[in-house]
Amino acid sequence: MAATASLSSISFASLHFFPSPQTPKRRRKPPPVSISTNPSLVDPLQLQDLFRSANFSCHRFPALAADGRAEPVDPGKLQIALAHSFAVVSVFCRPKYLVEDDQNEILGAGIANFFERALPVPESDGRLVGFGRAVSDGGLTASIHDVVVIPSLQRRGIGRKIVERMIRILTSKGIYDMSALCTEKERHIKSSYI
Repeated sequence: MAATASLSSISFASLHFFPSPQTPKRRRKPPPVSISTNPSLVDPLQLQDLFRSANFSCHRFPALAADGRAEPVDPGKLQIALAHSFAVVSVFCRPKYLVEDDQNEILGAGIANFFERALPVPESDGRLVGFGRAVSDGGLTASIHDVVVIPSLQRRGIGRKIVERMIRILTSKGIYDMSALCTEKERHIKSSYI
């Protein structure tokens, strides 16, 4: 009883929360990117490189090399998949923003790069850093496939933007029954989007 009485006298105003030493670092902002829904801007060879860098396989049971890497996807099959996709979302970034160091983060925040960061990235000047596509019957249902982001830019909200754009495209065409094809490992991440 005495313990209960002392607990009830604590007010939320008297509690102070200090970050512990194990508090994770603040999530870094994504670099300036351009998001496109034009499938003709996606080069199958760049898409193959993106899949390879993320160790992503389009196979349900991928064959892995001795080093654990997924086998590369055939660019011819990627071209066919792009041509038959109902919707495609691709993300481009200038190569200079893909450098992974703190100096680049500091320089990117300065006034000197303000206008460059504010202007959209032209696809011809950018590197493919994110991708997603959907297949659909065009009337009732659609499924989202192959959502991939380059590893150095993962956990910065780019994958979420790809899925949100895909959902916006599909719902604008009257398609509300959607699913996402993903592995067991990815299931908890993608379930928060749909």
